[in-house]
Amino acid sequence: MAELTGQQVKEAGLAAGLDAVGIANIERLKGAPEQMQVANIFPECKSVVMTLRRIPRGVYRGIEEGTHWSNYTFYGYNRLNSFFRPLGTYRLACFIEDHGWEAVPVYPGVPEATPTRAPVREGQVGADVFPAIRIAAVAAGLGECGWSKVFLTRRFGPRQRLGMILTDAELEPDPLVEPNSICTLCMACAQTCGGHAIPHIKENKHVEIQIEDKTYRWGDVDMGKCTATHHGLNKEVSPFLARDCPGLRLNIAEQEISEEEAYKLAYTIAGGTWRKTDEFPTGHVVDYYKTMLQSTGYFAVCGANGCIRECMIRMEKAGKVENEFHEEFRKKPKWQLNYKGEVVSE
Repeated sequence: MAELTGQQVKEAGLAAGLDAVGIANIERLKGAPEQMQVANIFPECKSVVMTLRRIPRGVYRGIEEGTHWSNYTFYGYNRLNSFFRPLGTYRLACFIEDHGWEAVPVYPGVPEATPTRAPVREGQVGADVFPAIRIAAVAAGLGECGWSKVFLTRRFGPRQRLGMILTDAELEPDPLVEPNSICTLCMACAQTCGGHAIPHIKENKHVEIQIEDKTYRWGDVDMGKCTATHHGLNKEVSPFLARDCPGLRLNIAEQEISEEEAYKLAYTIAGGTWRKTDEFPTGHVVDYYKTMLQSTGYFAVCGANGCIRECMIRMEKAGKVENEFHEEFRKKPKWQLNYKGEVVSE
């Protein structure tokens, strides 16, 4: 069979349309919890190949201007994760198998929000194993998790989505990045998160992992508040909820809600219907959410206000992003709503 090297895998990934490929040996991921352990998916795995595609900066333009939300859902989130990036990941997996090595492309699920089902084979873990995709990308040397838990690279800052391939080919691993060599711990994400979900570093709430001789840490994000805000249950970032449900008083900063509860509530509201009226001729509870669900199968409303957009702006101004632009992203004061959905700045 033909020889296969890490360099060949990377070149094939770029040829398949990916923006970057990184490689970790299996030893770097053996400390993961059992329900996130890649060896439970593929026991013979020797190498973890991480794939990356950028989020175009312009995907955030409509939300930045307060005029168009669907682009972020389609090109920056759901379809980028479920269509555009997987195409390159699939082609790279086929390339590896053309060289005689098995390749397991893994969809980036959400391990924290996934219920554990009973094992289907004696002695095994439950049937919902989802590796922590961002930690795996750190282990593959692609970048590091910023304080907000969003994955950062030197090339794109916070603008990318990740994929994974497990293989029994033994490939040379990439060097790890130094902790905090990309994230400067400026706390812009914590200060501007509309969901108040990211702790400030002075609160001393963080997650810490060890990979080889390096220690990485990031803020212990409140995923219930993050999920509720992301899916439009926060009137500070969603003008649609304020318009369609003016009597709803939902101050996200005061909520104690789990990630699972936030998903259930968001999709119940977005998928609900009521009697048609002149004001709501389609009869949908929240018209705009329903429109996005129909066109993209998902709805992302907060536009990653603090964790990506503000982080991107700060990193670009500090000269820490290799993908440079002729113009600054933010050209006017940022629009902002209060917890009642009222405009407080323009």
